[in-house]
Parts: sequence; C-alpha cells; structure tokens
Amino acid sequence: MFVSAIIAAAGRGTRLGAGEPKQLLEIGGMPMLQRAVETFVRTACVNEIVVALPADLAHDPPQYLRDRSKPLHVVAGGIRRQDSVANAFERVSSAADVVVVHDAARPFASARLIELTVDAAFESGAAVAAVPASDTVKEAALGGQARQDLIVERTLPRERIFLAQTPQAFRRDVLREALALARQSGIDVTDEAALAERAGHTVRLVAGEARNAKITTADDLRVARAMAGGDGDRAPIRIGTGYDLHRLVEGRPFVLAGVTIPSAKGPLGHSDADVLCHAIADAVLGAAAAGDIGRHFPDTDERWRGAAGLDLLARAVDLVRSRGALIVNVDAVVIAERPRLAPHIPAICSNLARTLGVDAAAVSVKGKTNEGLGEIGAGEAIACHAIALVMKTR
Repeated sequence: MFVSAIIAAAGRGTRLGAGEPKQLLEIGGMPMLQRAVETFVRTACVNEIVVALPADLAHDPPQYLRDRSKPLHVVAGGIRRQDSVANAFERVSSAADVVVVHDAARPFASARLIELTVDAAFESGAAVAAVPASDTVKEAALGGQARQDLIVERTLPRERIFLAQTPQAFRRDVLREALALARQSGIDVTDEAALAERAGHTVRLVAGEARNAKITTADDLRVARAMAGGDGDRAPIRIGTGYDLHRLVEGRPFVLAGVTIPSAKGPLGHSDADVLCHAIADAVLGAAAAGDIGRHFPDTDERWRGAAGLDLLARAVDLVRSRGALIVNVDAVVIAERPRLAPHIPAICSNLARTLGVDAAAVSVKGKTNEGLGEIGAGEAIACHAIALVMKTR
C-alpha cells in the first residue's frame, strides 16, 4: 500500500491574532508545522508528504521542509481549505492507494492514530478520526423576547455525537470524487470527510485522541505550549499515587476497567470493587490535589452502590479537568494470584484510555502475583498500585 499525506498549512490563523501564520508559531521550541511534519516523517506507513503553504511561503519554504528522509513536496494553497487540499492532491503520486489529510494546526496527533485511520480508509474507502462528545449537546435557534436571542431548540443524543479531527484518510478514487464534487457544485465545507459523505461514500469513524486538539485561539496556543512544556509557559508537572485492596469472595463478578474476567471469585465492595479503576482514580485525584475517591464517592452513600469503576474514574477525571489539569499518562500494577490477566490487558487499556481521554500508548497495566504470600497469595484478596502524571494548564 502506497500512502500519500497532505498537510493543510495554507491558512493565516487570523482568529489567533498572532500577526503571522499560526502554523509557524513555536510550541516547545519547534514550529507547529514542523511538529506535524515530523510525525508524518516518522510514521512508517506514509511514503510521501505534500504540504500546502500560503503562496508567498511556498516559493521559499522553511528549511525543515527540505532534504527530508521521505519525498516532501510543497505547493501553494488556495483561499479555502478545500482549495488547498485540491492543489496538494494534484501533486500526490499516481502510485498512491490512500491519501491521508491532516491539519498543521493539530501538532500532537500520534503516528498510531495516523496508521489506524489509513488502515480503516484502505478497508472502507474513507475514515475520520473523531472523539465522542463528553458534554450535553444543544442545538440552538433564534428566539426569545428579542427574537434575536439564542435559545435551545432541542437536545441532541450525546451518544451519537462525535467531534471530527484530522487525520482523515481516503482511498485515492474516493478523495478524487469528493474534490471533483466540490469543484462542480461550489459547496463550501470544513473538512474532506463532509465532501466524501456528499459524494455518497460511507465514512468510517476511528477513535481520535484527546491530545489531538486543534489550535485556533490564543488560549488553545497556551494549552499547547503547556503540553509541550516550552516557550515560557511550562506547566507544573504533578504526580499522584493510588492504592486499592479488596477481599475476594465467591459469587461476585471479577471486573477490571469494565472488562469482566472469568473467575470463581470476585472483589467484595460497596461499588463494583474495581481495584484498578479505584487506584487510578486516587492517583489522578492525588496528582491534582483533589482529594480521593473515599471523599468524593463514600461507601456510606447509596448513590455509589454497585457503581461501575469506569464511571467513578470518569467522574474523577472530570474533577481533575475542572482544576485545570490534563492527564498525561498512568501506570498500574494489579496484584492477584488468579485469574491470569495478560489476555485481557489490551481491552483493559483501551477502556482506560477512552475514559482518561489519552492515547492507548499512555496507559500501562501489568498483572503480578504475590508469590503465594499473605492473603493475596492465598487467593483471598486483590490489590492495585497506580501512578499518574498530570499537567496543570492553568
């Protein structure tokens, strides 16, 4: 499979108000555009890169766009984003099977996300990275006494709402048809996936990444610089630890991070006694100096009877974010004599990553035994130690 990447970087970023194209602003000592390009250079499945720049920059591109380890071409962009992508598409190799499009204003996309999106597009024709909406979504309309006030027209089902990101990938013929439709109809859209939809193609959703945020405003830039830890906006790094222990009894399900594991015994507790989620929740809360799960979800409160560990962890994550902190990564070790956890670790890490709002590569879970020692070694208890790294953004 031959993969061509288009990086849309022809905008001026006027909403940022920086006085120069935002893609040239530095984040952690490196221009935003260079960060995006470096990721695609490192991504194994990408064979070539085409960058769309403002016309004046395209004639004299920055040095970091020259002499790369992969073929890299620079073209002049257009007035609209879709015009820039169309110009870049004309420069894509005729050998390309899949074309992946990415915004330079999303400098933190991972190579893994690019590969997943490309694979999905190769199988399905088109794919877009997207994250589920975490807030309740309202559709607005004009109304009220002044007839010009915004009022809620209806509440949309949150479980069906996803926020599109880039990368967005397409089989070559699908993107060609989508761009041709835009030229013929004159329609104006904000991403290529919308063009593919209008051209009658099914677009597959790929789980996006919380870190893969688009930089549009000055506040976005401050958060990005904090995440990168540079440019004078270095954010304090906070580390928290968590621990949980439960007795194992017959007749209880054995649940870790929403994954039910076959076992003769399960942990006993007021909630579902998910030691992994509880330990990680304590770790992230501790890192943000936000108390612990005993304070926020006490076992004396009937609201939390039988509560799922993932739900309590999600609530803890919301508390951490409300304190202006981002979760960077977590590491945990579950200590139990049985059952064997290794076959279930991938599903466990996937559930945790989704709940924590991080890439799966930022979650580590290990299973250990207690070598037959103590109550854990006798199969009568299970414990978990966790550590979390968070970054304060304000």
